[in-house]
Amino acid sequence: MDEIVTLAHGAGGKKTAELIEKVFKTHFSNPEFTGDDAAVLQIDGNQLAFTTDGFIVSPPEFPGGNIGKLSVCGTVNDLACMGAQPLYLSCAFVIEEGFSLAKVEAYAAAMEKTANEAGVRIVAGDTKVAGKGQVDNLFITTTGIGRVMQGCHTSGTFARPGDAVIVTGDVGRHGCTILLARDTYGIKADVTSDCAPLWGTVKTMFDTTKNIHVIRDATRGGVGTVLYEIAEQSNIGIRLDAAAIPIDKAVSGVCGMLGLEPLYLACEGRLVVFAPKEEAAALLETLHKGTYSKNAAIIGEVTAELAGRVIMKTEIGTETMLPPPGGELLPRIC
Repeated sequence: MDEIVTLAHGAGGKKTAELIEKVFKTHFSNPEFTGDDAAVLQIDGNQLAFTTDGFIVSPPEFPGGNIGKLSVCGTVNDLACMGAQPLYLSCAFVIEEGFSLAKVEAYAAAMEKTANEAGVRIVAGDTKVAGKGQVDNLFITTTGIGRVMQGCHTSGTFARPGDAVIVTGDVGRHGCTILLARDTYGIKADVTSDCAPLWGTVKTMFDTTKNIHVIRDATRGGVGTVLYEIAEQSNIGIRLDAAAIPIDKAVSGVCGMLGLEPLYLACEGRLVVFAPKEEAAALLETLHKGTYSKNAAIIGEVTAELAGRVIMKTEIGTETMLPPPGGELLPRIC
């Protein structure tokens, strides 16, 4: 019997990685094909970053944003992770028959506002209307192109032993927000998504130092999945300090009730940064001045031992392995 696609294949965990490796990488492999957030292309002596992303958010509106804002942030942030100033976006809408036109306009207005904040222009697009039940309300796909800043070279393959591991803010808020917005468990908590465009954050880091090895936005699968991806790509180990990881109290409370690990909850306004230890203090000082990175923190370091593993020092001083990301990561955000 043929294997079928399941929701786990789109959740950002083990099954997603297998799908990419066994199907897409097999058929699409070429020198520019990348496992990073965006491809870096050499065109007429210029370095351009290029990326695309699909958004099928349920619910399409949530505290702190909506699918329109999210679609711009996601693509802008993927470009920024490669040290690229976002320049232009295109967008494609697939709209379910019977969906509110006023909501479509509201999401477009959110895209306009977010694009203006990010300094990017939406220059092309496409619209399709699907029959009732063929899609769930509204899907948006955005594609972006940006110019890589001179002297910036980041990749998940560039992490090195001795690097500090930095997160630019508290983790897991977007995933927790989506979970609460669905009201599946009847839990009430004051949690707002961290959804934000982060090019300004990245630029200030590179203005501080170009000596940054990896930047990755912790979307599907959260910080934990990102760390495992980089550990595999760079063939290094990672040691975390649980006490140093910033987590909002409300997020921590919800996770405690439901048995979830905040490190595996999605972020939409947080970056994971690997940089040499000697650069870490200056980067933190810069980040703490930023709008979206006031509670940035060093949460660990890269080691040459235990390649491919993420080890966490617990708050009582013992060490344990952070469980690798599974097939289905909850809550499913898209």
